[in-house]
Amino acid sequence: MEVHPNYRTRLVLHIRDSLEETVQASAAALDLIKNEQVSAIIGPRSSMQAEFMIKLANKSQVPTITFSATSPFLTSINNPYFVRSTLDDSYQVGAIAAIVKYFGWRQVVAIYVNNELGHGMIPYLYGALQDVEVHPNVISEEASDDQIAKELYKLMTMQTRVFVVHMDSSLGIRVFRKAKEIGMMEEGYVWLATNGMTHMMRHNDHGRSLETVEGVLGVRSLVPESKELEDFRLRWKRKFEKENPTTGDEAELNVFALWAYDSITALAMAAEKSSTNTLGYDNRSVSSNNRTDLGNIGISRYGPSLVKAISDVRFKGLAGEFTLIDGQLESSTFEIINFIGSTEKVIGFWTHSNGLVKANSNKTWERLLQNDMVIWPGKSKVVPRGWESPTKGKKLRVGVPVKGGFLNFIEAQNIDPITNATTPKGYSIDIFEAALKKLPYSVIPQYFAFKSPDDYYNDLVSELSNGKWDTVVGDITIIANRSLLVDFTLPYTESGVSMMVPMRDNENKNTWVFLEPWSLDLWVTTGCFFVLIGFVVWLFEHRVNTDFRGPPHHQIGTSFCFSFSTMVFAHREKLVSNLARFVVVVWCFVVLVLTQSYTANLTSILTVQRFQPEVTNVKELIRKGESVGYQRGTFVYDTLKTQGFQASQLKPFNSSEECDELLSKGTSNGGIAAVFDEVAYLKAILSEYCSKYAMVEPTFNFKTGGFGFAFPKNSHLTRDVSKAILSVTQGDEMQEIQNRWFKDQSQCPDQKTPHSSYRLSLSSFWGLFLIAGIASFLAFLVFVALFLYEHRHMLCDDSEDSM
Repeated sequence: MEVHPNYRTRLVLHIRDSLEETVQASAAALDLIKNEQVSAIIGPRSSMQAEFMIKLANKSQVPTITFSATSPFLTSINNPYFVRSTLDDSYQVGAIAAIVKYFGWRQVVAIYVNNELGHGMIPYLYGALQDVEVHPNVISEEASDDQIAKELYKLMTMQTRVFVVHMDSSLGIRVFRKAKEIGMMEEGYVWLATNGMTHMMRHNDHGRSLETVEGVLGVRSLVPESKELEDFRLRWKRKFEKENPTTGDEAELNVFALWAYDSITALAMAAEKSSTNTLGYDNRSVSSNNRTDLGNIGISRYGPSLVKAISDVRFKGLAGEFTLIDGQLESSTFEIINFIGSTEKVIGFWTHSNGLVKANSNKTWERLLQNDMVIWPGKSKVVPRGWESPTKGKKLRVGVPVKGGFLNFIEAQNIDPITNATTPKGYSIDIFEAALKKLPYSVIPQYFAFKSPDDYYNDLVSELSNGKWDTVVGDITIIANRSLLVDFTLPYTESGVSMMVPMRDNENKNTWVFLEPWSLDLWVTTGCFFVLIGFVVWLFEHRVNTDFRGPPHHQIGTSFCFSFSTMVFAHREKLVSNLARFVVVVWCFVVLVLTQSYTANLTSILTVQRFQPEVTNVKELIRKGESVGYQRGTFVYDTLKTQGFQASQLKPFNSSEECDELLSKGTSNGGIAAVFDEVAYLKAILSEYCSKYAMVEPTFNFKTGGFGFAFPKNSHLTRDVSKAILSVTQGDEMQEIQNRWFKDQSQCPDQKTPHSSYRLSLSSFWGLFLIAGIASFLAFLVFVALFLYEHRHMLCDDSEDSM
């Protein structure tokens, strides 16, 4: 675009593609303002150069436009004469975070250059990856190949396999080449390149560097194809080849060149719109020989109107839409690039509003990306797990408690005296190792035994929080004070504290036990129906059946005897009336159901429910001064003291056998009357002694989280192992582990429910009585109708005589 001739003499454009020293650039800019009296400057390439030129622009009110300084440290806020016509590096962190979170990677290594370019973006990357652990790794911009290799070897010893590289492209290519040499571009690794590197990758080494980054993902601001861009490329190529016929260099334009062209276009358009009445400087003084003296520079009268005009410019440039927001180029759409061989494959896009979107589609990646063929390092098509056991790193250090009892949960007795390593076994270890196998990456545990002087698990958790181990595995209860020090996985056992007490035998102690199967209302209703059925049968039979005739007392006895004999189906009287037969058939069905239910319930009472807990009330234990037991080293001791038990009433035990011995003695013989412990421990005891003891709910309510595995605060393994535990506990493998370490309790009777809850009540059989009652009533109605029909003549004669 041509600049209006009236302004050409006053508008000096100074574009510097490269400045060796910041001082030289600063001196040159100062010279342009003092001696040339330029109206605008285009060209601070780096952030360091831009920092001085921003101060100079604010002092002289000369707009300074940069098309290549991308550091977020630079901002137009409070710097009204600084214009950034390139994208701020902070804009791309959303796209990087979206990729990391989509693939589920939990750790990332940020490799960045040790200058303002690298340091500027890292805080924003941390903010975007709040749920992901970010490990920084700095490489000097003057680093040699040996120094780069040293840093990469250090990264190989880490478990993280996801690397985000942010630096200038020339240094970045050296990093990728060295990574390929030492084997870090193989299957399992993930590399993500940031915007500037991805744009410049094909311009390095005439495009041959693309083979070095095969499998790398890149984030790149979108440069939409257009006829204007294609025409400009052709014109540029002809001009470049004409002026450089022998160099052999390629004339392909990079994105910074396009932004430079758009910057010049925007400045020219702004100059066309701004007023020329303010051209010139105030307080001009050029007498000083000091070229860097800021005190002697003048102030541009044209600057304020020009910078306002630049901010209002809107047009479609070669690099896309040119729109400035607060003095900076508006954030655009980012392409997601997959480098394959010597080509760049666009696999998707990212925008602030839509997130990740598949290429050539408006649907999100969550639905479609899994169907695409993304090539990863090592030419792999399998999505890397992002976390591997390092080839030269340490194994997962696992602390396990040494116990004196309940070894079916965890046993860690065989300790190597030199390495302190052990090979533990038990229910908790099997659950832990089964969970590790479910992880999407390899974890190799190395166990270390820990013996507390008082068998106190709080000491074990404290050692973990101090960094002695990477995790602690065992029968560790999840409680509030421990959660302040470490993070726990989801529990793999039931939660809560319960009470276990001995059972007393109720056999032959209740003379009236045969009345227990039915409730009082059922007994009364059944008796009433026996009387009712006897009366109904007598009513239907005494006129036609000689068995139901005779003196009144004989008829009453016969009726009741017949009715009650149906209980054992032993009635000897023959029925003549069909109505009586109908009623008796229905009643026999009712009696059959009642007798079978009574027999089954009485059998249950006389066998399964013979045993009852000796005590179910905690307050009663405290009032009587009974001794109770707790497992040594657990938090239950403090819990019982808070409930009112005296220290003299509390007796510790270490194993199931010791607990059984104390309960068998009883308080009077130096034993205990009840045991308080975690539900998991009590079930382990009951699996061996289910006929002797019962677990009952205590009257106090103390909930815990069950048993879990402990990890240091904010460990990435906590969430992954929790998911794996869910997979194990909800599958068939859980039952196999449980059967391996605990006896089958399915043969033990359920001793929690009292007798009264097994009594059958009227509500269980009211439907049967309703059927019998309706049948008797319908038969009675039929009987009355037939009776009236048979004696209709007699009734008519009586009515005529009365007349």
